[in-house]
Amino acid sequence: MSKSGSRPANKSGSKPVPRLAVQGLQHKYGDRPVIEGLTFSLAAGQAIALVGPNGAGKTTVLKCIVGSAEPAAGKILLDGVPIDERVEVVRRDVATLLDDLDFFPDLTAAEHLDLLARAHGNASPEDLVDTTLDDIGLLPAADQLPGSLSSGQRRRLALATALVRPRKLMVLDEPEARLDTDGVQWLSNRLLEEKKSGTSILFASHDPALVETVADSVVTLTPLP
Repeated sequence: MSKSGSRPANKSGSKPVPRLAVQGLQHKYGDRPVIEGLTFSLAAGQAIALVGPNGAGKTTVLKCIVGSAEPAAGKILLDGVPIDERVEVVRRDVATLLDDLDFFPDLTAAEHLDLLARAHGNASPEDLVDTTLDDIGLLPAADQLPGSLSSGQRRRLALATALVRPRKLMVLDEPEARLDTDGVQWLSNRLLEEKKSGTSILFASHDPALVETVADSVVTLTPLP
């Protein structure tokens, strides 16, 4: 890791519980190991970037954390409790963007976000959706169907799905994908705002500038022989 910093002890003198703790993570595809003994922790309001070449296991790590892949060994803890995607608190507190989303073809961009905001109990879903669409630059396309959006616009909409729900931890796989230069700049600024609000961020990226701007620490993965 690089750029890592120390964290203050709490009033009792013990170290605070990290928002996310990954301890000795292992994963295999069949008999072939992909991840071996990966350990790191992420504090509230901080960001860790996973970097490395394609095939190094970045996406696999993220999938293990959100529960869409089963680790061969190791522990993954959210606020000191093992992560289980079936538990309500995990579904409430962890916002993810991994593979491309399958949008409902008959719902507009605004309707997609409104559905999510209401599902997560937001008290003012319409205001939140309008603010989020404006923030991501899609307000003029609010009434368009996903199929009519450009690739970059669909990526912004996918990012917006993580911004209209409660979250303590964001898990993002190459969030900069298909964004233009202005879009990546917007993403950097938005993730910095998320950190300031106390949200923790774990993201995989191939963009050195995004990593340098957002990440407090970097975990470098290399393909196993």
